Amino acid sequence: MSQTDEFIGYLERRREDRATLAALRRGLGRPPGTVADMYRYIVPWLSEDTPLWREAAFYTIAALFAYHPEGGGSGNMGDHFARARRGVADDTAIERRFTVLLAAHPEELEFHLRQAVSVLKSKGVSVDWRQLLVDYDAWSHPDGYVQRRWARAFWGRRAHEEDKNEEE
Repeated sequence: MSQTDEFIGYLERRREDRATLAALRRGLGRPPGTVADMYRYIVPWLSEDTPLWREAAFYTIAALFAYHPEGGGSGNMGDHFARARRGVADDTAIERRFTVLLAAHPEELEFHLRQAVSVLKSKGVSVDWRQLLVDYDAWSHPDGYVQRRWARAFWGRRAHEEDKNEEE
């Protein structure tokens, strides 16, 4: 089992622990690694040589998870946003929010993910936290493969076919 799987499993086992979730939520909107209440839950997962970008990923995902700990999500953020727009008469705002997320600079990713998770929470769409942590880690890859994969999931043929089938 990978460290990512173990960490997300750890968070999921604490889904009903209100004190843990409250401590982790305190990290929302704060620079990753600056909220002392989060340390006891995150530091055990970090080694002395964990790169700062990886630490930031753990703090960010933990805070977001605590904000929207609903289980059962599958796929990437493109899949999630495609689900969020189903049944919405005018999906312009959802599409705009998703496009802004895709264009996010790595230093702004935490902010845009917080906004995205807020949209998904409001629409009752669960998040695949394992996939989001993996994608967060790879966000800065020069090929931009995470962003392209999300775009295909949101605007691709399968998403449009599912939307069309629901309209019938």
